[in-house]
Amino acid sequence: MPGQTHPQVPDALVLAPEIALARARAHEVTGPARVLFALAAAARLSGPVLWIQPGWTPERLMGDGVSDWIEPGRLILARARTAIDILWTAEEALRSGAVPLVVAELAALPTLTATRRLHLAAEAGMRDGAPLALLLTPEPGGVSGIETRWRLAPAPGWAVDEKARWLLTRLRARMAPERSWEMAARGDRLVPVRPRDRPPAPAAAGRPAPAAPQGSPP
Repeated sequence: MPGQTHPQVPDALVLAPEIALARARAHEVTGPARVLFALAAAARLSGPVLWIQPGWTPERLMGDGVSDWIEPGRLILARARTAIDILWTAEEALRSGAVPLVVAELAALPTLTATRRLHLAAEAGMRDGAPLALLLTPEPGGVSGIETRWRLAPAPGWAVDEKARWLLTRLRARMAPERSWEMAARGDRLVPVRPRDRPPAPAAAGRPAPAAPQGSPP
């Protein structure tokens, strides 16, 4: 309508340099550590988080399992009876603008129409901020019409120095190329691992470690 003003979409939710999630949109996360990605995103926001799970699966979020990332009291857990109920609940929560983050665990990929409805609902939910949705999908993922697609999995040799590491891959984004990062936990954050933070590669079995160059300190 003429003269009608629309709230401006706030800046993206930045998880780490070059790793960001546009608000008022739906994003997909796949891989064996996809729940961890969602917890790391929740840790960067304030307020309640609606987490919707299929009611027909035995998996549950436990307070001890999330407390390193967010205060368990921030979670609003919902158990849906059908796949349609999961998407309907996510859509209504986004449209209400009552929570900044909606996490939906999906057993199968939604249709393109369902994805578009989530985008529209998130846009309609803009108040002082804008909500976003994370769709956690089984591998290999592939939700149609999604804003971005990510995969998080344990990195090879992920605890060689007793510090867990993960491989995060941006599989799809409208304005950025595919790329991967090795990530580590720092408090309630997932941060890229710098080269000097990586443990030294173990010497191959039966081979001595390379000698230090002449003139190097012992």
